[in-house]
Order: sequence, then C-alpha cells, then structure tokens
Amino acid sequence: MMNSFFDPPERRGSDSIKWARYAGRDVLPMWVADMDFPAPPAVLAALQERVAHGIFGYAQATPQVVEAVVEHLRQAYDWAIEADWLLWLPGLVTGLNVACRSVSGRVLTATPVYPPFLSAPRLSGRALDTCALHCGETGWQWDWEALAASVHADSELFLLCHPHNPVGRAWNRDELLRLADFAERHDLVVCSDEIHCGLILDSGRRHVPFASLSPAAARRSITLMAPSKTYNLPGLGCAFAVIPDASLRRRFAAAMDGIVPHVNVLGLTACAAAYRDSADWHRELLEVLRGNRQQLENAVAALPGVRMTHVEATYLAWLDVRELGLPDPARHFEAHGLGLSDGKDFAAPGWLRLNFGCTPKMLEEALRRLTAAVRAAR
Repeated sequence: MMNSFFDPPERRGSDSIKWARYAGRDVLPMWVADMDFPAPPAVLAALQERVAHGIFGYAQATPQVVEAVVEHLRQAYDWAIEADWLLWLPGLVTGLNVACRSVSGRVLTATPVYPPFLSAPRLSGRALDTCALHCGETGWQWDWEALAASVHADSELFLLCHPHNPVGRAWNRDELLRLADFAERHDLVVCSDEIHCGLILDSGRRHVPFASLSPAAARRSITLMAPSKTYNLPGLGCAFAVIPDASLRRRFAAAMDGIVPHVNVLGLTACAAAYRDSADWHRELLEVLRGNRQQLENAVAALPGVRMTHVEATYLAWLDVRELGLPDPARHFEAHGLGLSDGKDFAAPGWLRLNFGCTPKMLEEALRRLTAAVRAAR
C-alpha cells in the first residue's frame, strides 16, 4: 500500500471546507464526501507539468482528454460512447441543475438522497415528486408501487442516483432494466448521477451505466460523471455529461448557455491523468476502503440502537440512529467529537451519513467516539 493512504498531509488549518467546519474544536469531520487522501501520483505529475507551462488561458478538452474519457468508459464498463456525446461541466451538481432546466415538466426522484437532488428542481422552478426507498432485511430496495404512484401525466425527468448516495447501493442490472422500462412507459428522461461509479467495493461487482442497458435507454439518458470522487479531485472542478440523443443534448446545451462557466484548465489535465494513468492507485484505494468498511460494519453491529446496511459502493455509510431517540442526532454526535452529515438534509430525519474515506487510524478513533456517543445516549 502507498504511504499516502496511511500518512496523508495535514488538512487542519488549510483551505479545506471539510476541516474548517470544526476549526478550533476537537471534532473529527466525517461529513462532506471528500476523502483525506492525496490525489494519485500520475495526477500530481500531470498537474505539475501543466503548471510549469505557465499560461492559463481559456481552455477546452483536448482530443487527448476526450480520448482518455472514452477509453476509460470502454475499458471499465464496456460502454462505447461517441466523443460528441460529451458536454463538459464544472461539477456534477451543475449537471443536475442543468438537467432540471432542460425539461419543462415535473421531476421525480427517490429518497433518501443527496441533497442537490431535492434542491435542483426547486431552484429550476420545477415541481418535485418523491417516493421513499424501502429498507428491509436484505437492505435498500426500490418500492415499485410507490414509484408508480409518484409519477404524474406531466412528469418529464427522473433523477437517479447510481451508485446511491447515501444508502450505498450499487443498483444491479435487473433493477436498472426495470427502471428503464418504467421510464419508457412514462416517457421520462433519466438523469443518472454516476459520480461514484469508480467506487464499487464488493468484489466481483461491476458498475453498469444506465445508458449502456439498451439503445432505448440511451436515447432517454443524461449520464453525469466526474473523476472527482474516485480520485479525490472535487476542488479541481471537472465533470461531464454523456448524452447520446442529439435532440436531448441540444436541450441540455441550451440550458447551459450563459450560466455554466468553462471547466477548470487544471481539472481537465487531472481528469485525463486519473482515467489514463492511475489504475494501480485506484486498486489500492479500493483495498483501503474495503478494510475501512469492514472495520465500520463490525463496530456498528456491536452497537445497540444503531444500524446500517452493507455498503456496496461509495465511501459513505448511512447510519440509522432513530432508536436512540435523540432530538438532534447530528448535534449529539458533534458534542462527542464526531461531525457527521445530518439525515434531515437527505429527507431522512434520524439518520446520519459517515464518510469513511480516511486513514484506518482516523477511522479507529472515530469509531471510539461513535461508541461513546451511543453509550451516552442510552
């Protein structure tokens, strides 16, 4: 394993939003989806070379950057895309908002879910309908009856989180095919947030892009991707939409006009290096995250009043602390030195999201604090 996964640079006192939230307090920040590991060596080398060039004018994705994305999607997911299907974005959240602005009808999504799924329709002046995912003995599943009941005659866009943040599901092919059939029957555009696609933790599993299911699924799809979560590059501002249908792509591009800035020049450089030259680093990252996941799942299983389902993908654990009966769970855990994301923001009060994209040593300390907080609540 590379030392950067076990002895990363200090982030306290830096420009980190994650660590600044609790500046001056003994609170471990495990909230925002931002890992505490340096970027891959190949990315750092490419950035240093680009900085040495010395000129940072307006930039566009070069053929080399485009080819790195196209080839990565082919190799990683057996998904063949055309270069002209790509539209570049400064971030995935921007893509969610543009997708909402590119339709005129109602928007549908399933909860709990990453907060911008809930805010993007509102900010775009679109009506939002939600249905709840079901958490049973086998983990999180789609409630197909609730989904069908939530669609309206004027529903036009379905926002899909795949893999899912925060519940950690990597939707399988059968589930995706059923969603594709649902979208076909109701004539819905599917905007699939696949930013965590490189973080499948279960061995033997492979991410299946929604748009790769069939030509029919591709025609109604907007796939949002970025190297930012997998390679820890969110601050470099580089994402992209893959839109196979030309008419839908024109609508999306028109909604971008005048409000979406150029992609960061260093972000484009990092994107190519991440996808093209960082496979070994990626494999080592997944091993660290799998070890962290096991450590976390073992600890939570021994805690009364706290439950979590198996995390198939992402580095985010979704903790059910409702049995503790806390009026403000996030504040209670902060008081015991652990800064977690509040489930209220995901439309799920009584739940907390924990980011385990950190060193095993930091996670060990976090679990000690988690245990103390649970004991204090009982």
